[in-house]
Order: sequence, then C-alpha cells, then structure tokens
Amino acid sequence: MRTVQMTLDDELVDTIDKIVKELKTTRSAFTRQALREAIHRLNILRLEEQHREGYELKPVNKEEFSVWESEQEWGDE
Repeated sequence: MRTVQMTLDDELVDTIDKIVKELKTTRSAFTRQALREAIHRLNILRLEEQHREGYELKPVNKEEFSVWESEQEWGDE
C-alpha cells in the first residue's frame, strides 16, 4: 500500500470523520472503499455507454427476435 496525500474541503473531512466514527473504521479504509465503489460505478457507466453506442450503430429491427415468438410458452393455452 502507498500513502497518498489529498486535499479535501473541511466540510467533507468533518462529514467523513462522523461517518467513520459511526462505522468504527478509519478515514483510509472508508476512502479506499468509496474509491473502489466509484471506480466500479464508472466502469458500469462506461460499459452502458458502449452498449448504447453499439445499438445506435446497429439498432435492433422488429424482425430480429420474431423467430422466437413461436417458441414461447406462456402456460395459458
């Protein structure tokens, strides 16, 4: 692990200090977890954007999945 110096607003540090006290953890542990979650969310957003761009380049047409309609069993027949 490396030590990294960061500059944060006083209000943010005060809020973090209250949370870490409540959670019985440390600033560092809390920050590591928050950064991991932020990276995870960012990766999901990037994948969603790639998905969106893919469908813009090659939109789904109405007939694309119609072949499966005859295969569906709804259990009401």
